[in-house]
Amino acid sequence: MKKLFTLLMLTGILTLGYSSTYAQNEGTNAEDNSSQIAEASAPVLEEEAPVQDDNTGVTFDEPEESKSFHQNVKKNFIDGGWEFMGIVLLCLILGLAIAIERIITLNLASTNTKKLLAKVEEALSVGGVEAAKDVCRNTRGPIASIFVQGLMRMTEGIEMVEKSIIAYGSVEMGRLEKGMVWISLFISLAPMLGFMGTVIGMIDAFNAIEEAGDISPSLVAGGIKVALLTTVGGLIVAVILQLFYNYLTSKIDSIVNSMEDASISLVDMLVKHNLSK
Repeated sequence: MKKLFTLLMLTGILTLGYSSTYAQNEGTNAEDNSSQIAEASAPVLEEEAPVQDDNTGVTFDEPEESKSFHQNVKKNFIDGGWEFMGIVLLCLILGLAIAIERIITLNLASTNTKKLLAKVEEALSVGGVEAAKDVCRNTRGPIASIFVQGLMRMTEGIEMVEKSIIAYGSVEMGRLEKGMVWISLFISLAPMLGFMGTVIGMIDAFNAIEEAGDISPSLVAGGIKVALLTTVGGLIVAVILQLFYNYLTSKIDSIVNSMEDASISLVDMLVKHNLSK
């Protein structure tokens, strides 16, 4: 959670910095447009009167349409450089693919524990252990698989049933956590690639200053802006994947807790079933 809060704080700081720069640029563009309108509205001597707008009576060029969100993202992606921005985008695509696959798998692995235990208890009372095995085999999910392994050791005693459940529970837990290490890798890799792109962009900016022989504000600002785009991209990717990672972690913990509770209930049920014989 500390890592998530740090990433969110950095993203907020960079976003506010970019927003202030964007607002300043918009203010400058507004002043330029005002000067153009004033020049256009001035009277023209010894020339034909220019065509005036029907509403305002002022002649000026039509302003360019504001860019959409997709166009802004595309422009910033290109400005950041395809070398690093492309790798950051690849981390996002692969991370989301694994996260979506894990979400589907974990949702399918969820089982109504109370309903399963009720069916197993009814099968034990009516048809014995074999009937309970059939019920568990026909049920989807890791909890039913653990029940099958435990029921297969029923003839060897309750202690072997408990050992079998614990051993196979570790196997099922490993299957639930499959792919999580890759999501964690992409969460760490995306910001590092962004920082690397920023450092290389800063080096290029200083090289441009050295070649020009003068520190131009536009040259410095432009170079720094392009350099920081890779960092912003990496942090955005890390934040998105971190949210999915936390959701998957909580889902796995919920399933594991259900597995443990259901295993204890199964052992108690088997003990009760043996005593009732």
